[in-house]
Amino acid sequence: MQNRRELLFSAVAATAVAAVISPTAVFAAPLAASDPAATARMKALFDDIVARQLRRSPETTTGLGLDKGDLAWTRSALSDVSLVAQKENAALGAEQLASLRAIDRGALTGMDGVNYDTVEFVLAVGDEFSRRFDYNGAYGGAPYVISQLTGAYQQVPDFLDSQHVIDTRADADAYLARLEGFGRMLDQEVEVARHDAALGVVPADFIIDGALGQFQSMLGVAVESSPLVTSVARRTKDKAIPGDYAGQAGRLYAEKVRPALERQADLLRGWRAGAVHDAGVWRLPKGEDYYLTALESYTTSKITPDEIHRTGLAMVASLGAQADRLMRKAGYASGTVGERFRQMYADPKQHYPNTDEGKVQLIGDLNARVAAITPRLPKYFGQLPKAPLEIRRVPKAIEAGAPGGYYNSPSLDGSRPGIYWINLRDTAEQPRFTLSTLTWHEAIPGHHLQIALSNEAGDLPLIRKMIGFSGYQEGWALYAEELAVEMGMYEGDTVGQIGMLHDAMFRAVRLVVDSGMHAKRWSREKALKYYIDNIGDQEASAITEIERYVVWPGQACSYMVGKIEFLRLRDKARKALGRRFDIRRFHDACLLSGAAPLTVLEKVVDNYIAAARA
Repeated sequence: MQNRRELLFSAVAATAVAAVISPTAVFAAPLAASDPAATARMKALFDDIVARQLRRSPETTTGLGLDKGDLAWTRSALSDVSLVAQKENAALGAEQLASLRAIDRGALTGMDGVNYDTVEFVLAVGDEFSRRFDYNGAYGGAPYVISQLTGAYQQVPDFLDSQHVIDTRADADAYLARLEGFGRMLDQEVEVARHDAALGVVPADFIIDGALGQFQSMLGVAVESSPLVTSVARRTKDKAIPGDYAGQAGRLYAEKVRPALERQADLLRGWRAGAVHDAGVWRLPKGEDYYLTALESYTTSKITPDEIHRTGLAMVASLGAQADRLMRKAGYASGTVGERFRQMYADPKQHYPNTDEGKVQLIGDLNARVAAITPRLPKYFGQLPKAPLEIRRVPKAIEAGAPGGYYNSPSLDGSRPGIYWINLRDTAEQPRFTLSTLTWHEAIPGHHLQIALSNEAGDLPLIRKMIGFSGYQEGWALYAEELAVEMGMYEGDTVGQIGMLHDAMFRAVRLVVDSGMHAKRWSREKALKYYIDNIGDQEASAITEIERYVVWPGQACSYMVGKIEFLRLRDKARKALGRRFDIRRFHDACLLSGAAPLTVLEKVVDNYIAAARA
């Protein structure tokens, strides 16, 4: 899972690193050239959008590695997430959309047209959220400001620890400034959450309980042991930076941050008695419309909830039949497919020891899988990424509500690698037979390969490297799981291939339960039962997933919708080109053109087909 679907700022200026290849070289199709004046207007607008975004989102600037020079001040700041700022952001987005639409789209061809259509989609969906829904404009696609997965309390501690680099005293002082600003941000979220609650937008009781459990864990830690304090203390010590940073951070945490965390927890406790148990967003103001817009935002398609549901049911049945055959071959022959998945989960041979040593061994084995697949990549990809990859454990402070695995993008200035996070709160939730597929998804040839190649592609405007699409990125990562089968990574590993089918079924089940809760008014319990009955996961893991879908409606559908589209487009290209089809060129075309809405991806593939024919 790519962590959050918004404008994902995951690259730096093209001058920061040598480009791997120009994407226009992949699409040297016999097309008329774009009108130079239209292209120039579009590029100038893109530059203006980026410049404004970098100033309005200091976290973005740090993530890019651009918090230097004229933007050095952003290193000490956090975003303004107040109601006023949300209205300003909405107005700015509408203005930018109008400016883009004032450019003649018909005058743009090739990659210029792809760039226009991609940015237009983002601005249009953002504008739709802002115009149609009065709540939570800052988190389009996730309606609750504070939940077990959304909110600054979830995101900022990890951001400060993993993305705010501390090499100098100035860096450490900037960390302290951000720590103080964290308290302000938490109170701004309370303001927004109260506004939304007045409209009837309050999380379900079980979501509140999950968030309160995490607040309790955070607030139960002594000031001097808080990760927000120990992070700066540890890193300044490692760099021999003089000063009492542990003491300063502790005072800021005690005086600014902890009271604000308590205010958020008090807000949730105040809501709890009157909270409902209904899971779906259908109960919110314009809830059915909200789900349709969220589906479009995440899947980048016009697929309907009924189509999502039918597709999911059919795929669960088909994939379950494939799993049944392999399970019988592996000696698991008794019970339903879901019950046999549960048997595999319970099999002690599939578990790493739930100890620090066992968890170190697990991460070592994940690194070995990456090393094993890497030599096979040149047969399937013309271009390979330069950015390094690290595999790390999800921080203990947030592991209770975090997914099983997810990925953070690298920065191209060399300050941060791509990071594949693995949740090791309980190794029983990460059985051996599922880990290969998770690694192909999160690392190589999944998220890391795709995002690093996009970052390193020349000619792509910076804005294209900043925008993420769940349908494309999660669809590619799910496609990568199946590609690993084609690459021979499961030869002689029937149990591992069962794990691949389990994870494919997992994404098909998501289609059913997401649309079930948000469109067909399923309860949390009905969704949970369907989930466990079909793929046999541990209840704790299943609850984490189901409750994730409650607060991110539609996002879970993007994986399988995107995979289906990648497979369809590959088949389209193969049929169109026959012997001239080259899997490496097809992958380069899809990846070097950058993340895009699925509707735009088809235009990319059509350009590739035309170029290959020429």
